[in-house]
Amino acid sequence: MTDFMTHTAATAPDASGPFLEKAAKAYGFIPNLLGTMAEAPAMLEGYLTLSGIFDKSDLSETERQIILMTNNYLNGCTYCMAAHTTISQMAGVSADVIEALRTDTPISNPKLEALRVFTAAIQETRGWPSEQQLGAFLAAGYTRQSVLEVIVGTSLKVMSNYTNHIASTELDAPFIANTWSPSSLKTVA
Repeated sequence: MTDFMTHTAATAPDASGPFLEKAAKAYGFIPNLLGTMAEAPAMLEGYLTLSGIFDKSDLSETERQIILMTNNYLNGCTYCMAAHTTISQMAGVSADVIEALRTDTPISNPKLEALRVFTAAIQETRGWPSEQQLGAFLAAGYTRQSVLEVIVGTSLKVMSNYTNHIASTELDAPFIANTWSPSSLKTVA
């Protein structure tokens, strides 16, 4: 497989440098995902911009992490599952919700479970959920705006998951405690 460089602010293309410097200040380090994305300044800027937009959605932190981790699971992204487990823990997402997302098991809260199921439907159907799937999501208390915000989160995960798959991004030290393996990944028919 083609090797991808994990850039630092010093080695990155000029247009990526400021984004990596900002990440280093925000996180205390440059996550390897961002260092890899820095090879294409448009990718790095697009990912960070979309991430900031997704954070402005009407969804709670727990709901956003459900969307992100459901996609990470379905895409088999070991890097993002470990990273978002750590992020979820730091953000106070309930341990039982995190465990359900890491094992693809139902979340005990019916509304949050409806979000997990609908997110999976969006990803598995490539954006063609059935009327029944859409109706169940709306009946759980979500809105048409929420439907579109699930798509925003799914789009964000296409960018990061696919980058990690192609580049074999090395897991950062802060995420190693939450290493995840797709060995129990269900096959999508």
